[in-house]
Amino acid sequence: MVVSLSVAPQIVDALSRAQPVVALESTVITHGLPHPRNLELAEELEAQIRERGAVPATVAVLKGKLVVGASLEDLEELAGSDAQKASLWNLGSLLAQGASAGTTVATTMHAAAAAGIEVFATGGIGGVHQRPFDESADLSALSRYPVLTVCAGPKSILDQAATLERLETLGVPVVGYRSRHLAGFHVRETELPLPATFDRPEGIAAAFRRHRELGLQGGMLVSNPVSEGLAQDELGSYRSEAEREASEAGVHGRDLTPFLLGRLAELSSGRTVEVNLRLLRENASLAARLAAALQLPRPLGALDE
Repeated sequence: MVVSLSVAPQIVDALSRAQPVVALESTVITHGLPHPRNLELAEELEAQIRERGAVPATVAVLKGKLVVGASLEDLEELAGSDAQKASLWNLGSLLAQGASAGTTVATTMHAAAAAGIEVFATGGIGGVHQRPFDESADLSALSRYPVLTVCAGPKSILDQAATLERLETLGVPVVGYRSRHLAGFHVRETELPLPATFDRPEGIAAAFRRHRELGLQGGMLVSNPVSEGLAQDELGSYRSEAEREASEAGVHGRDLTPFLLGRLAELSSGRTVEVNLRLLRENASLAARLAAALQLPRPLGALDE
């Protein structure tokens, strides 16, 4: 194991015992909510996973170490600090500087795969933006790391159709949980059909096993629509206004996503934040069930759909 990766003893023990483990990102702590609500959310997500019989492993960069299974003390320090955001392009530099940071989807997947964790729960993945050549590192990470990632679809500010197409090009299987259309993050569902749907976690686990057995690279993306989201036309109105303001202000690159999400929250009077919190909890819950399903004996028959 690389020196810069630190896996907590309880995670090592759980993996050695073939217990279900779920990785969690930490940018929701460092860049999602103000203190102390960000710490409360981190504890809530870990509790959701424990309640369903799995072990949570929050990933973070802490004083120059990529940590898998951050402690409560670690999370408290991270939540109360002005931490940076660790993506794959700057991870090495942050570690060399001895910095602390929240981990993005891509970085969390890298750490989970390195530690041997197969399941990861997040909110929404990054993807293809409306602006040319602006794409998230999440997409290539999904094609690279053998991790089952549970999300509520690509973030609402993205070109979701182009994101789904790019995932197909990269060979990333996208499956729906009790839904035949791609989840829409703040909106329950988009109009984009998915190639496969499963009604039970055991079916998704079986599909992921087959994917791995075939020697196919990368992971699998699970689209889990939020139980209650915004109406499409309402969100579209907020998004158009936020994009207009971003264009006028010259906001682009890595500053664009936080700007747009922040404006959506303001324009909706906090309703997008409420939806975001709901889907995070629901994704953590499903991820725990998937992690448990992966530990079950392999079925002898066809996939359970």
